[in-house]
Amino acid sequence: MIGRWLGSRTNRAQRTSPLAAVPTPPSAGVLACRVLDPVNEPLRHAEFAVTDAMGRPVVSGGADPYGSFVTTVPAGEYRLAVSAEGYTPYLATTQVDENALASLGEVTLQLARPPELPAPGDWEIEPAHSSIGFTARHIGLARIHGRFTSFAGVVRIADPVERSAMHVVIDAASIDTNMRMRDDHLRSADFLDVERFPTLEFYSERFVHKGGNRWAVTGALSLHGVTRTVTLDTEYLGLGNGMEGEVRAACRATTELHRDDFTVSWQTMLARGIAVVGPSIRVDLDVQVVRKG
Repeated sequence: MIGRWLGSRTNRAQRTSPLAAVPTPPSAGVLACRVLDPVNEPLRHAEFAVTDAMGRPVVSGGADPYGSFVTTVPAGEYRLAVSAEGYTPYLATTQVDENALASLGEVTLQLARPPELPAPGDWEIEPAHSSIGFTARHIGLARIHGRFTSFAGVVRIADPVERSAMHVVIDAASIDTNMRMRDDHLRSADFLDVERFPTLEFYSERFVHKGGNRWAVTGALSLHGVTRTVTLDTEYLGLGNGMEGEVRAACRATTELHRDDFTVSWQTMLARGIAVVGPSIRVDLDVQVVRKG
C-alpha cells in the first residue's frame, strides 16, 4: 500500500512538472515562449529562430494555435528571435540549464511601421535588378527551374495606391532553363509557340492591401493566346536609393499557374500517357522599379 502511495505521488509530481510533457535527453533543457499581439491575442503565425552563442542556427519553427513555442535544446546560452508579419521583431538572450525550463513568458509584439509607399507617378521595371523565374516538375519528379531574361514594364502609382495600374511584357523566346535543347522545345509549337505568340503580357488595375507589407495584385495574364485572371501574392519591400541617387521601390511576388488553363501541353507525349511538365507552375518575381524622370 505504501509502495502504491509513493508511486502515485511520483506520478502526480511528474504530471505537474513543467517538463513532464516534454521528453528531455540528458544535458538538455527546454526553451519556451508565448507570443501575443498588442490586444493580448495569440499570434498564431509567429516565427521563431534560435541560435547559439556563436550565432549558428539551432532550431526554428512556427507558433502553435495559442502562439506558443516549445523546443528542447542542449544546455547553454541562446538567442531567440521572434517575428510575425506586420510586427516589430523581438530579440532575447537566455540561459537554458540541464533538465530545466527556460521560459520567456508572454512576449508582446508591437505593430511595425509599414514601409513608405512609392510616390504617385510612372515607375519603370529595371530588368538589371529584377527577375521573373518559374519552377515546374519534370515527368512528376525533379523540379526544373527557369526564367525569362527579356521583359519590360511600367507601374503607374496612383493616390490612393489601390487605384494603381501596371503593364508587363515578357519576350517568350527569352525563356532559359540552362539547357538549350529543352529551351528550343519550350519555344516550339508544343509549348509556348513563340512564332505565333511572341509575348506574354500581364495587365492589372487592382491593388488590394492585405495588411502590413502584403498586397494582392490581380490582373489579366495573356499566354499562348489565352487570357486568364491571375493574382500575385506580393510583399512590398520599401524604398531605397541607387548608386546615382535614383529612387527605387522593390517587391517580391509569387503565383501559381495551371498549365492547362493556357492550353500549354505537349500533345505528342500526353497521347502516350506521359506528363512531361507538371500541371502547375510556380512563378517567382523579384522586381525593382525606378521612378521615371
